[in-house]
Amino acid sequence: MELDPRSTAIIAIHCQGDVVGPTGALAGLFSQQIRERNVINRIGTVLDAGRRAGCTVVYTRIAFRSDYSDLIANSPILTEIPKLGCMQDGTSSTEIITALEPDPTDILITHKRVGGFTDELHSVFTARGITTVLFSGVATNVSVESTARAATDLGYRVGIIDDACSAATPEAHTAAIASLSVLATITSVGEVTRSLTVLAPR
Repeated sequence: MELDPRSTAIIAIHCQGDVVGPTGALAGLFSQQIRERNVINRIGTVLDAGRRAGCTVVYTRIAFRSDYSDLIANSPILTEIPKLGCMQDGTSSTEIITALEPDPTDILITHKRVGGFTDELHSVFTARGITTVLFSGVATNVSVESTARAATDLGYRVGIIDDACSAATPEAHTAAIASLSVLATITSVGEVTRSLTVLAPR
């Protein structure tokens, strides 16, 4: 992809303890593929490259009140959250993991739906002149796909950083990438970092 850092944002989806942490509530679903695909290191690599080049870096996380009174459980995955007792705002497991700790200039968006493309995020991007959005994170077939689809519907040019995403199984990841390929450019950490290195200010 040709990238202009001034109009490009890189989003890290759900890099919080309950989702990507080795002992998080969803570790049984996601940790094996996160390890095998080296997703945490790859997300870190692309976010660092984005910061150096001058891109906007965004983290999304999902969190609810401790009593879940703000959770609308209209899908199977959201119904499971109270049963697991996870995603409670104010707990360490809802925070971004230490290995991917945000910089002070990064943007953190907290949301309560499967997709994280909130009105707040759209407003931030509009104000900053962001037209291209690159996605990384977990899970490819759930929150990454949902947020990326919302971005395309809002008129953004979307890229999915394939090797910086994972799902519960390789098959779920591959199917999501195939589905997204008709809406987004499928790219890689190497391709993104090379493009940003070329364009980075000297």
